[in-house]
Amino acid sequence: MSKCVDQVVGDILAGWRYDISGIASEMRGDYEQHFAECPHCSSRQRLHRTIDIGLIAVATVSAALFLIAFGAIRHYDPNHAHLLEFIALAGFAFSSLVWLIVALATPAPVVIQDAAKMGARRIQAKLPPEIRERIPAIGNRQ
Repeated sequence: MSKCVDQVVGDILAGWRYDISGIASEMRGDYEQHFAECPHCSSRQRLHRTIDIGLIAVATVSAALFLIAFGAIRHYDPNHAHLLEFIALAGFAFSSLVWLIVALATPAPVVIQDAAKMGARRIQAKLPPEIRERIPAIGNRQ
């Protein structure tokens, strides 16, 4: 495993879970440069964002499955299934709460939004110039 090239900056970033999205843009430059120069910190940041996005994906799938289970129970209407309906709704509510907590507590939505913008920029670059001129610019961040 590699070591951080600047342990002081690495310790600061580790304390922030390698998230610099909440700091001012004029302060972000040094940290972005550190991520570019330090393979240890950039890999840790990638790991943290993968975990965050994975948690959102698992919570989304879990909520959908609980909702499908509730719908199946309601559709087939077995005798005395009120407890199963309650469990399915409670599971959906819990999964939704986990999704909301992860989305608010982590920078995963920002990462997903940036990835979508980069994809849109790539598609826009392939369009003919006359069509590209009619489309508004897609964010100025890269």
